[in-house]
Amino acid sequence: MIPLEEITHHSCSGYRDRPAHTILYNILSGSESRYLNGKLNRDATAHNCHCEQRRTVCLKDPKATGQVASAVLVHTVCFVRGLPSFSQLPSGDQSSLLRHCWVSLFVLGLAQKKIVFEVTEVANASILRKILLGPGLTGNEADLPTLAEVHNLRACLHKLWNLDLGPVEYAYLKGALVFNPAVQGLSALCFIEGLQRKGLGALQEVLHRLHPEDAARFTHVLLAASTIQTVSHGLVAQLFFKPVIGNTNMFHLLTEMLSVQ
Repeated sequence: MIPLEEITHHSCSGYRDRPAHTILYNILSGSESRYLNGKLNRDATAHNCHCEQRRTVCLKDPKATGQVASAVLVHTVCFVRGLPSFSQLPSGDQSSLLRHCWVSLFVLGLAQKKIVFEVTEVANASILRKILLGPGLTGNEADLPTLAEVHNLRACLHKLWNLDLGPVEYAYLKGALVFNPAVQGLSALCFIEGLQRKGLGALQEVLHRLHPEDAARFTHVLLAASTIQTVSHGLVAQLFFKPVIGNTNMFHLLTEMLSVQ
């Protein structure tokens, strides 16, 4: 069992000078995410040796946690469907945006609901098998979540929890993350760019209204949002949903959920 607190105790044997929409565009297009991803990996390595980080893990209680995760996913898709501007987009753009943003929105949902989950180590191949077959991982082992990925996800959740965002702040942040003009192949690109600017402006306005004494809160919220981009689709699908849906294609499931009336 690897408790939540292990993220912090585990051991081994100047936005004002930049337009707001530029900050978010860079975050969503990956430039700042790559920097923060590298920083998270370096920080994790400082507290965990390489062999520890490569350990494969699974949920300790996949049934209970899977039910909670499924509820968060349903709420996530319902939130996206409920955005009037989203429903005005061509169906192809809707699918592309959902494919890109669902993991980030799901992580925000975990943070908002303050979901705590525990993982346990998955037994690797026996020593004899490794000697006979070589040091490489098998296909199934390579797909399993690693302890490093779980640490990264927990670090993202902690950043959001430390900000103590309220429901209104979460809603506006989710809205800003949905409309991402960096997604390839959008047919309504200009419209989506405008939606992102409006969403980000609304987020900045509500943060200032709720926390007038905290001038840096907008920056901190965007940086926390950027760390979410380091959480992979594979981790979320394998850790939270494979025990529930098996080999069902995750994006096909999301598309069906999006089209349900």
